[in-house]
Amino acid sequence: MSKELNLKTAAIEKISHLDYFNIAISVDCVIFGYDNKELKVLLIKSDLEEFAGLYSVLGDLVRPDEDLESASYRVLSERTGMEDVYLEQVHTFGGIGRHPSGRVITTAYYSLIDIKHHKFKLNHNELHWHSVNDIKKLAFDHKKILDKCLNRLREQVMEHPVVFNLLPEKFSLRELQDLYQAILDIDLDRRNFRKKIAIKDWLVDLNEMENDVPHRPGKLYALKKQHQRTSTNAVVMQ
Repeated sequence: MSKELNLKTAAIEKISHLDYFNIAISVDCVIFGYDNKELKVLLIKSDLEEFAGLYSVLGDLVRPDEDLESASYRVLSERTGMEDVYLEQVHTFGGIGRHPSGRVITTAYYSLIDIKHHKFKLNHNELHWHSVNDIKKLAFDHKKILDKCLNRLREQVMEHPVVFNLLPEKFSLRELQDLYQAILDIDLDRRNFRKKIAIKDWLVDLNEMENDVPHRPGKLYALKKQHQRTSTNAVVMQ
């Protein structure tokens, strides 16, 4: 005869661990863009007195009736009006003192958008693009979050076709190399770079040439359709 288990109800579990159930959960979205050969991040002025004058990445508390992914898309929609963007889960941050209001555990996502072709539908937020290389300090632990997301992006760029979300639909190999150099913060050998990209077989030759450029026009390419990602199939990585 099996020994009867001593079970407790969920209500008793909550009462006996009340402090554990009073921890807030948030999402933070690190939105990368690319412009004038610079990798940039979208930041908003902090509205907390403790961080007066500092910027933060876009984030919010997760509502009781939504999951993490829904919350991340809500943050983007409410703060920028954007919905058709690529999002990827990166890391969870749970430092005890990371929020002055109390214990808040946050999950960070990064997003990649083409600045020139994504226009904000909202203008009441103090949103600004900042060069990643110029950022020294942010509110909360958001500099740590930014660095973590940037490192994840750098780890992925040569193995996964994610960076094309930062480019227009048609682009030259020169533009693509400039983008990679901005993300990796290094100079790349032109011949070796093009050889590596060719091996990946990510691109399709459009049989078109650049126009109105101050240099010799280059061929135009596009990302093959099977590699294209949108907000409807964001990759979640733990």
